[in-house]
Formats: sequence, C-alpha cells, structure tokens
Amino acid sequence: MDLKDYISGGYTQQFQYKSFTPSLINKEWIWTEPKINTLLAEANLKLGELNAFSLYVPDVDFFIRMHIVKEATTSSRIEGTRTEVEEVVLKEEDIHPEKKDDWKEVQNYIAAMNYAVEQLMTLPVSTRLLKETHRILMTGARGEVKLPGEFRTSQNWIGGSSIKDAVFIPPHHSEVGEQMGDLENFLHNDQINVPPLVRVAIAHCQFETIHPFLDGNGRIGRLLITLYLVNQKLMAKPTLYLSAYLERHKSVYYDNLMLVRTSNNLTQWIKFFLVAVIETSKDGIESFRQILRLRDEIEGKKILSLGKKLPKAKELMTLLYTSPAVSSAHIAEKLGISIPTANALIQDFVQLGILRETTGAKRNRIFLFYDYLKLFHDKK
Repeated sequence: MDLKDYISGGYTQQFQYKSFTPSLINKEWIWTEPKINTLLAEANLKLGELNAFSLYVPDVDFFIRMHIVKEATTSSRIEGTRTEVEEVVLKEEDIHPEKKDDWKEVQNYIAAMNYAVEQLMTLPVSTRLLKETHRILMTGARGEVKLPGEFRTSQNWIGGSSIKDAVFIPPHHSEVGEQMGDLENFLHNDQINVPPLVRVAIAHCQFETIHPFLDGNGRIGRLLITLYLVNQKLMAKPTLYLSAYLERHKSVYYDNLMLVRTSNNLTQWIKFFLVAVIETSKDGIESFRQILRLRDEIEGKKILSLGKKLPKAKELMTLLYTSPAVSSAHIAEKLGISIPTANALIQDFVQLGILRETTGAKRNRIFLFYDYLKLFHDKK
C-alpha cells in the first residue's frame, strides 16, 4: 500500500449517529515522499545515540525511574491532570487532599509502565499486555468504573459534550476486537518490510482512532510506542517517551491525527511522528549528559569534604537518584542509621546545596534533591 493511496476508512450508520470504521493496517507500506526517508534516517540515528547513552551511563536504572516519573506526569497532564514532578515523588500522606486524585492517577501510570516493561521479558506487545496494563492504570483511580483491563462494550467519542456534538466518533464497540487484532498482527508481521519507527507511527495513530478503552486511550497509546521499541530491541532500556514533545505541540498532535481520518493524510502524521522521535531523543541525550555532569559535581567534588561520613553520604546519593524526596525517617530506615545521624547527614547535604527543605515546618520536614528534579522538568 502506497501512503498516497491510503484511505483511512469510512463512516458506519448507527442509531442516530455515524461511527468511523478505520481501514485495516496489516499490510506492507511504501512511499514516494523523500522527506520520510530523510527523517527516518535521522530518527534512527538519534534513537541509536540515546540507546548508547542508556548503556553507557552507570546505574542507568536509577535514572530511568525518574524518566518514567516524568513520562507519567506529562502523559497524564495531556489528559487533564495537574501534578508536577516534585509532587509525584512524594508519599501519599504528604500530598494535599485536593491533589490526591491526580497524584493517584500518575502513580497508577508509573505502576502500569513498570509492569508492562517488566512483562516484555516474557510477553510481546499484545492486546493481552495492553489490557493488563490498562487494568493497573485504571484501578483505584477516577476511571475504575470504566472497565479496567477490558475493551469497551459501548460507544465512546472524542471532543464535544455528548455524542451529538462530538468531534470524532471511533468505531462501534462490536468492531474493536477485529480492529485491535489487526493492529497486533501488523506490529508482529515479519512477512512485510516496514521499518519499526514507521510501523509504530502507523500503529499509534490506528490505536487512537480505534480508541478501544472507555478511558485511558491516550496514555496507553503513548506507552505502546515505548513498549514496541523496547520489544523490537531498538532500545535496550525504556528511555524514549514522547509525551513531553506531544504536550508542547498538543494541538498539532491532535490535528495531525485528525488529518489522517478526514483527509487520508498518513504521510503528514508519519513525518510529525519522526520529528517527535528526533527531538525527544535529543532531549533524552542532553538529560543524560546533565545527569552525568551533576553526578560528577556532587560525587566528585561536593561530598568529598565530608571525610569519615563519606561512605554514608555515597549511600544517600544512591538513594536520592531513585527517591529525590526524603525525610530523616526515610533516610534512617533505608541507610540503617539513627534519626539523629540521618538529621546530621541531611544538614550536611543542605549546606552543600544538594538538598532543599520544602515544608518550612519544624517537624516532618521533607527535603528535595532539587537540582536533580529540575532535569526532569518539561521544556517550555
């Protein structure tokens, strides 16, 4: 199928509305647009550089946890939550009551991502894996009444206050099983020659058009991209997350998805997607460079002044890379030291400019590894 000949699908009359039935995608795709070749080459190059960094950085899994925190925060924000990275790393009891629902949704997303990545050791990217990931995403959050872990059994819609004024109405729920089966087969069809980045670009667009769940489709659809690239071994570690780029270009992201449905313009969507991979890879590479610089500054200079406290200071640094919000009780428990010793270590780290107190209280104080957290703020 040449991209220029692509027909996105058609409308099917339902009772009092028309739903959109997308064309099946499990076929070999070709194109004559030279720009796709140029962007594809650059995207593969940058993704390779990012992958190399993830293999080069010592203890990279510490930092990948924060990449996942950032992705969960940003991907959830696209869907309307308002939680910042600094809040996500706090414990539930330290979250303001008005923000607990948003905090819970982001925590669910982190749990869902961690589960899905771990399952890739034994499972391919599949409808089974996506359903189970969706179950974790939705359980105990605001979407728990919307069939966690199951494809929808009723009609949904995108935009508008009701189905009558909807911007887009996905396929009827009776079609979801066939559509998702075709998508899964496309992802794993080794009889066709479609580059992985083009394949997952088409798959993400198709997933969002099918909208197979009652809620959480955006988050699962964006996670699908990372899972597929890890599954195909284009990435040794899950370090590419597109949500920050897609949030910065949210209107263009949605416009390009709609252009596929309304104008059959799959070419433009693929070009946008490849640019997102290029720019996100560049950002990821720079993040790893900044992490290494910060690590060298602290571990190679600042904490060396602590003398006999140095062994515990190094242990605390290891803890901070995975838990950049700490209390004296937390440190005492994790490092196996007394509360007074933990407090003394915290004060050393405050004086060195590594930790920053956030509550202003005299008791139950929380300290942030602020310069590290800043590296995971979204670019504006």
